[in-house]
Amino acid sequence: MGLTDELVPMLKKLRLSGVLQSLQVRVRQAVDEQLSHEEFLVRLLADEVDRRDSRQFDQRVRRAGFESLKTLEDFDFQFNPKVPKAKVIDLATCAFVERRQNVLLVGEAGVGKSHIAQALGHRACRAGYQVIYLAANDLLKQLRAGRADGSYDRRLARVVGVDLLVIDDLGLRSLTLEEAADLYEVIRMRYQRGAIALTSNRAIEEFGGLFGDPLLASAAMDRLLHDAHVLVLEGDSFRNPPPGRRRRSGGGLRNEPNCCPAS
Repeated sequence: MGLTDELVPMLKKLRLSGVLQSLQVRVRQAVDEQLSHEEFLVRLLADEVDRRDSRQFDQRVRRAGFESLKTLEDFDFQFNPKVPKAKVIDLATCAFVERRQNVLLVGEAGVGKSHIAQALGHRACRAGYQVIYLAANDLLKQLRAGRADGSYDRRLARVVGVDLLVIDDLGLRSLTLEEAADLYEVIRMRYQRGAIALTSNRAIEEFGGLFGDPLLASAAMDRLLHDAHVLVLEGDSFRNPPPGRRRRSGGGLRNEPNCCPAS
């Protein structure tokens, strides 16, 4: 029986079986480069840390439930120069999540609101935060179902408890009084406890009308807009560009230094 065979049960007991994936490579490297025992151990354990970080990141992205994989590296800022790139890069540091602030992305259909919102969520996952992405209709549908089957508190706690809640496409239709109350409850319970990234085709001035009740609207908007980052996106539709216009490749953040360091 070799040393590796003896290591296997011990590594499994210590929950370090992933070390075996790079053990032989690191052993050869230690011999070739004449590494000290300490340096060999550091490199071997660094491999395990990287593997665990990658696995946890993948889990956070999967649990977030993004509609599709959208990143800022893939966003074409050159297509719509009016999109506030510097502000988006600043948000990509994820400081707004740490500060429990809201981000409101408003503008016409197709200008990239959903892409940026999901990309910020992806960045937050990379930085170690827990994220949930939901279309506004799905969020309200889930809470409505919770009222019917007695799981309302549990469903509400789920969307309130994460570091960043991404609500996409708010205001595509009018809200019922019950839905308005549910949305207010989400905003109220997340106020200064967790960040919200919200997209809408409606102007900020139109948000209050969604709630129906002026008092409810005032209370919701006061919390939603407090210390919030409001980005108005203008330009052509990515999905239906004017004749002769095409998206360019390489217009994202690949060359932007330190726009959002990984945890």
